[in-house]
Amino acid sequence: MSARATETELPEGLNAVVRAASVPVALDAVATDDVVAGSPEQGFVELGSIAGVGAGIWELRGGTVTDTEIDELFVVLSGWATIELLSEPDTAPSLDRTGDPRTVEVGPGDVMRLVAGTRTKWTVPDHIRKIYIAAE
Repeated sequence: MSARATETELPEGLNAVVRAASVPVALDAVATDDVVAGSPEQGFVELGSIAGVGAGIWELRGGTVTDTEIDELFVVLSGWATIELLSEPDTAPSLDRTGDPRTVEVGPGDVMRLVAGTRTKWTVPDHIRKIYIAAE
């Protein structure tokens, strides 16, 4: 019997598709220590792994949160976020020419790389949903 994919799984060694824009993602409140503003909720669905690296869908709604990133490449499926790079590993605080943290705005179709150890602040007025490929 051959392996079969589910609607939210991309098993290794199997050609499969997931409709990532419509996969249900259960949301939970963000840990209080990470909340800067609002009442943000987040959730993720693990899709599987590719060559031992995890892949999944992540969604954040309604607020501003901080995080320490893992090594990650992501593609935004829907929504928008402003990401402040508060600090980057092995460097001084990540500042632009005005002395403020470097800021990146991401939206549908954007691809971004985050380096492990980067400290970020995500501001999401409505929502952001992304596909990620990440290594711990």
